[in-house]
Amino acid sequence: MEVEILIQNGNKVYIPVVEEDIVWSTERKDIPGQLTFNIIPDEIINFTEGNAVRMKVDGKNIFYGFIFTKKRTKEGIISVTAYDQLRYLKNKDTYVYTNKTAGEFIQMIASDFNLQTGTLEDTGYKIASRVEDNVTLMEMIQSSLDLTLQAKKELYVLYDDFGKIALKNIMSMQLNILIDEETGENYSYSSSIDSDTYNKIKLVYDNEESGKRDVYIAQDSTNMNSWGVLQYFDTLQKGENGKAKADALLSLYNSKTRNLVINNAFGDTRVRAGSMVIVQLNLGDIKLNNFMLVEKCKHKFKNDEHLMDLTLRGGEFVA
Repeated sequence: MEVEILIQNGNKVYIPVVEEDIVWSTERKDIPGQLTFNIIPDEIINFTEGNAVRMKVDGKNIFYGFIFTKKRTKEGIISVTAYDQLRYLKNKDTYVYTNKTAGEFIQMIASDFNLQTGTLEDTGYKIASRVEDNVTLMEMIQSSLDLTLQAKKELYVLYDDFGKIALKNIMSMQLNILIDEETGENYSYSSSIDSDTYNKIKLVYDNEESGKRDVYIAQDSTNMNSWGVLQYFDTLQKGENGKAKADALLSLYNSKTRNLVINNAFGDTRVRAGSMVIVQLNLGDIKLNNFMLVEKCKHKFKNDEHLMDLTLRGGEFVA
């Protein structure tokens, strides 16, 4: 396994002497891709925050981003944290848009903030009207993807593909990779109704035309009797279908959340947050033999060894 890291400072490109313990992490929602590594400095290398970083593994493009943090130890080792382009989606702004798909909205933001885009799949769903006021660009985009999920029952993933923002349906990201007792060293499994579980959805809209508050409720009486009332409450924007959204949210959240984390699986650089991998495990109260969505992925490169930790979701599993 050959791992290559390059740092570009102006018109100079450096190949730093990097210690072991290189970590590349991605998450499906709200978090930019991150690369951390330690450099043994010499008299030649000269780099600073904002410089571009590129990582390849066995000649394959893996990460392209920018240095945001440098830390130096007493021994002189420099710890570097770099993020991919999604880091710039932490900027806050206000947008008002109409009749756009999530991909079209992402392209609009990218153009305004000089971000590079790659494949932005057409979701086939146009958002009629939306007002986003004083929130991060990442939150705005996630709202558009949530609305698409509620309307189309299809999940799309936003990620940085080696310096280009991409949007893909999770069905386009299936990998022929098996996680089982042999390929995963250890796992942690739990089930709960303590978070992200709701059996009653209540949505309200302040109707300026009627001067009244419209209320939309969807609930599961059986689970309310079993678990007590676990209510999700939110307000609606103009143009949203309250009943359809309440029904969709109940369908999404009216179940136990099961959390599955795989530790030290054999590494494969094709896997990132948003990928789908095959999982075959007997967890005691449930047997898995199906594709699962990678919510979080941490690749660890050390001593010519490549391992990865995966947080998985699928069916009742919520990361």
